[in-house]
Amino acid sequence: MEQRTASDDPQAELAARLRSLRELSGLGVRALARDTGLSSSSLSRYLGGQTVPPWPAVIALCRIVKRDPRPLRPLWERSANPLPAPPKASRQVQPRPRNELPRDVADFTGRTEQLDALTAALQSHQMVAVDGMAGVGKTCLAVHAAHRLAADYPDAQLYVDLHGFTEGREPLDPGSALRMLLGALDVPSEKVPQEGIEQLAACWRAELAGRRAVVVFDNAADADQVRPLLPGAGPSVVLITSRNRLLGLDDVPPVSLDVLSPEESAELLSRASGDPAGPGSRLGRDPESAAEVLRLCGHLPLALRLAAARLRHRPGWTAGILVERLAEGASEFDTAFAMSVKQLDRAQARLFRMLGLLPGTSFDAYAAAALADVPLRSARAMLEDLLDAHLVQQPTAGRYRLHDLVHQHARRACEQQDSQAERGRALGRFLDFYVHAAAAADAAMPVLSPGRAVTAGRPPAELPRFADKHAALAWLTDEYEAMIAAFETAVAVGADAHVCELPRFLRAYFARRCGTTHLNFLFERSLTAAERIGDPLQLAEAHSDLGFARYNAGRMAEAGAAYEAARRGMPETGGSLSEAELAMRRGYVTWEEGSVEGALELFGWARESYERIGCPTGAAHAAASEAWALLQLGEGDRAARRAREVLAVPHADPAWPPTLTARITLGVALAAEAPEEALDHLRRALELAREDGHMNNEAWCLNCQGVALRRMGRFEEALACHREAFALLDELFEEHWKIRFLNGYAETCRLAGLPEEALRLHRDALELAPRLGNRHEEALAHEGIATVLDATDPAAAAGHRAAGRAVLRGIDP
Repeated sequence: MEQRTASDDPQAELAARLRSLRELSGLGVRALARDTGLSSSSLSRYLGGQTVPPWPAVIALCRIVKRDPRPLRPLWERSANPLPAPPKASRQVQPRPRNELPRDVADFTGRTEQLDALTAALQSHQMVAVDGMAGVGKTCLAVHAAHRLAADYPDAQLYVDLHGFTEGREPLDPGSALRMLLGALDVPSEKVPQEGIEQLAACWRAELAGRRAVVVFDNAADADQVRPLLPGAGPSVVLITSRNRLLGLDDVPPVSLDVLSPEESAELLSRASGDPAGPGSRLGRDPESAAEVLRLCGHLPLALRLAAARLRHRPGWTAGILVERLAEGASEFDTAFAMSVKQLDRAQARLFRMLGLLPGTSFDAYAAAALADVPLRSARAMLEDLLDAHLVQQPTAGRYRLHDLVHQHARRACEQQDSQAERGRALGRFLDFYVHAAAAADAAMPVLSPGRAVTAGRPPAELPRFADKHAALAWLTDEYEAMIAAFETAVAVGADAHVCELPRFLRAYFARRCGTTHLNFLFERSLTAAERIGDPLQLAEAHSDLGFARYNAGRMAEAGAAYEAARRGMPETGGSLSEAELAMRRGYVTWEEGSVEGALELFGWARESYERIGCPTGAAHAAASEAWALLQLGEGDRAARRAREVLAVPHADPAWPPTLTARITLGVALAAEAPEEALDHLRRALELAREDGHMNNEAWCLNCQGVALRRMGRFEEALACHREAFALLDELFEEHWKIRFLNGYAETCRLAGLPEEALRLHRDALELAPRLGNRHEEALAHEGIATVLDATDPAAAAGHRAAGRAVLRGIDP
């Protein structure tokens, strides 16, 4: 077999780099696995290039040989090819059993023998694969059986469409399916492996092992797609449907479906049409025409239901008329679909065709209205008509989807009846809707700097309205998959302005979902799109946005480089919103590079710029950052005054970031002179962070509460706060947040009479800070170690103080 070269294969290159680390360690595979906490078999796969290791494993291998893992991060990301993760349930929501099963049909007919076989397979193997041709009723049977089993499997009833045969869409990859499943079980995203199918599958099996759940995997492409999704030990059961026989799943018994018998077909047609059986019914009066209907529908349940829907809503039709309409079609499926569409008026038929252009799995009335360029009220009414005609489905209130076969028919009809220009305009309106709707949701949940105006496309006639940030976050969560599908569509069709702007309005959403890897992935593609557009301001903003994503992922050197590129390319106007925002972002990186004074200067410039522009919210963001910087520089009185100015700025959301920063600043600044007021500010900030569902901010509040309590001499309470903060950070596995808290925690330990623990924490900071490019915390770690060693080893203490000064001189001579 030809061996792949490292230049052709980033995974092979990563494996080669990891093997170099092993050789540098001088350890064998078993010894290295023991020291890193990995299994020998997993480590062998990582070193051999068979599996991409999770990022924590790369960090662990680098630590053994005291090497910085950051240079390996881009290579690891190319190897892992990260995809957007499904939304993570809020940490504050109490877990509850999930029932995601589609509605069970009321007129389920026949299939007694198949249901018995399916039940027997589940009893013996806990899994079953239902196969058969398109439209034969595989999904209907699996969902019906799952509803019957639900009472015996109360912990969860899950449903995943694997899109094995969805026209215009690639089958759902196992990694994305596993993330969806783990999200449905409310597994926190910080516990979900970032990459690697094997790691995700192991996590899924472990989470499912202790539950009694019924899981339906619908529309599978092949055995390879399904295999990683199968459970291990435990009582749960799995039902799989596919148009193919899944011969590769040796341990999964098959149940094959054929078309319905003539008797079952007649019963289904009668029940679905609301035409009771008997000689007096429309079907009974003309048995030959009724039999012809069954033949034209091929005894396929899906075609029969569509034909029955037309008969039910046309009381004047006879069975003979139904036969005439069916006979006009070209095939069993197209006959039934075309017959249903023919009963629609022109506007309804046009909407139905346009729905064939949608890339996602589900949509709402707002998206449909934008796609077809009709009023929202009309879109809702027409969707209800399509729902009655069984041309769309409604899995949950307010959301719609098209069955795969119906979607194919709609897409073909659109290509045949609507011009390429009209299809392009419709798709453009769809992309416009998602950019503008995401911007509206982002504006309702202000987390960062003031929102930017949308320049991509035209705003739709009607957008969702969000009463508060919670409603906006709920909408973003519901629409996440559709927005990612819209983003990918924009990339595919070259809608570069939409590619540039949509990720900007997902920043607040990802901040609450700790999705830094995925935000980097989106902004990288946004930068490529901006380079194609060639507009200097848009390109500078794209560099700035990528820097923001890099900063939030702890990749400080890359963040600084992106911000420098943005600064060089930013048109100088003397203080635009984009310039002010870039100054704020550069301030945060400058701080972590070791110059709090430089950061303070940038925050001040941004505040003045926002004030000149007339943007009070931006000025408040900058002023709050100024207050925090002043506090770190020992200017507590000035910091407190600036923080009180921020609290005086009116805002509808008491938890917006400037308020949170101001309260934390006051809590630490006033700890010695006004302890009760200080603790009141800190407790209120902690309540707001928890209410907001922002775990990073919650950890920040706890750590600062520990600092304040230390200043009051309440050391045991202070230590408890620090420990709780680090417990949260351990869940998040974002080390660049830990570096901001380690030195403060260590100082509390020193004053509480725990010098060894203080030294350990300072040394952890000293090891971590250079890897993250955080010179400020590196210098503080040297000073902290020196303070601990003053009494026992003055020479070593002096050496650390000199090293700390050297670190800062390297930044600010």
